[in-house]
Amino acid sequence: MDITLDKKDDQLNAILTVNLTEADYAPAVESKLKDYSKKAQIKGFRPGKVPVTLVRKMYGKGILVEEINGLLSKSVDDYIKENNLKILGEPLPVPTDVDFDNQKDYSFQFELGLLPEFELPADQAVSVDRHKVDLDENTLKETYEQLERQFGETSEPETSEANDYIYGKLKKADDEGEGRVVLLPTNKLKNDADKFVGVKAGDTITFDLKNAFDGDAAAIANFSGMSKEEAGTVEGEYVLNVEKVQRSVPAEFNQELFDKVFGKDIVTSKEDFDEKVRSTVQENYDRESDNLVNRQIIDKMLENTTIEIPKEFFKKWLVRANEGKLTPEQVEEHYEDYEKELKWSLIRNKVVEASELKVSNEEIVDRTMQKILGQFNMEMTPELEESVRGFADNFLRQENGKNYVNEYEAILAEKVLENLRGKVVVNDNPISAEDFRNQNAG
Repeated sequence: MDITLDKKDDQLNAILTVNLTEADYAPAVESKLKDYSKKAQIKGFRPGKVPVTLVRKMYGKGILVEEINGLLSKSVDDYIKENNLKILGEPLPVPTDVDFDNQKDYSFQFELGLLPEFELPADQAVSVDRHKVDLDENTLKETYEQLERQFGETSEPETSEANDYIYGKLKKADDEGEGRVVLLPTNKLKNDADKFVGVKAGDTITFDLKNAFDGDAAAIANFSGMSKEEAGTVEGEYVLNVEKVQRSVPAEFNQELFDKVFGKDIVTSKEDFDEKVRSTVQENYDRESDNLVNRQIIDKMLENTTIEIPKEFFKKWLVRANEGKLTPEQVEEHYEDYEKELKWSLIRNKVVEASELKVSNEEIVDRTMQKILGQFNMEMTPELEESVRGFADNFLRQENGKNYVNEYEAILAEKVLENLRGKVVVNDNPISAEDFRNQNAG
């Protein structure tokens, strides 16, 4: 057997050629034929007495093809491992005409996509911005209003009064179509609030949207589903086709509400409730801010890491690996996303290797147990531990271990980002919660 690797000028593509002679495969084929002759059951012959020549005639070609395919697969894999080739995906066979009836020697070729060595940016060479969110009174006021409404009693009166919510479809006066579904809080209106009093299902309200909210793009965006940029450009008359009126009797801030929001007896006074609301809202904003930092880290690492990809091979391999699911046209259309995903996986693997990041079985089980407790809004107790661990083990075994792999990958991804976070410059930028929301609404 003779194997040669021919790298192209770009060093990203190569052709692996495997030349087989009869001596490479004949012994295995003969051994398999003899084995068949002992086990074959053919009419007219006693078991174990079928002539090898007859078995060769009946099964020889199939056995030959099977042995050559097995030999090829092993020899290609061994060559790649022994030569420490970093390849993209898998080798792609080059189509060739083979005459298994008459040929004795064979030559097979495989396309390889080669991945080059690359360097990660130096420590502290990349910087990202982190929003340090400060809670403002307006945000807390909106949170309490939301809690009052969420846990209060809601009715659907026939006719609207001040401070009701109007549910319907909103569109620009001269636009075609039904418009977008909205729930308009009349208590947020700055002008023309009287137009929304005394209306009922089936009514149509024509009003100046910008004027009604006194040009507050954030307020318009919050109820309409528009981006902040879009909300900032609204002009002229809009039409709201009323479908129903909703009225909310606010919930009282008592022990019943405290238990509904945070669980039984977690807080037992208005002071504790206020503190818990504030800390919970702050934690949510901090988590969202951290998620934005993580996305920035990924983007900045991609921007600052040069990785040459064998593009045409990658496209070809994507189609082959997703046969029946992806067409060449679809790969071309979304190629940038596929390449970005590949580059990030290469960066991630390099960080894992360089920092020797590992995920233990105990970490996977603990994370799963915490998720289960979170779903039921419970805290771990010694009495619960055994049963929750049982639930976690059962979950991780499901889907043929797929759930286990998913949890492993999720923890590893977090460790990679945590590792990179220690190697980039993180600039804290103070921002109010209201500005943070508005900035991310667009």
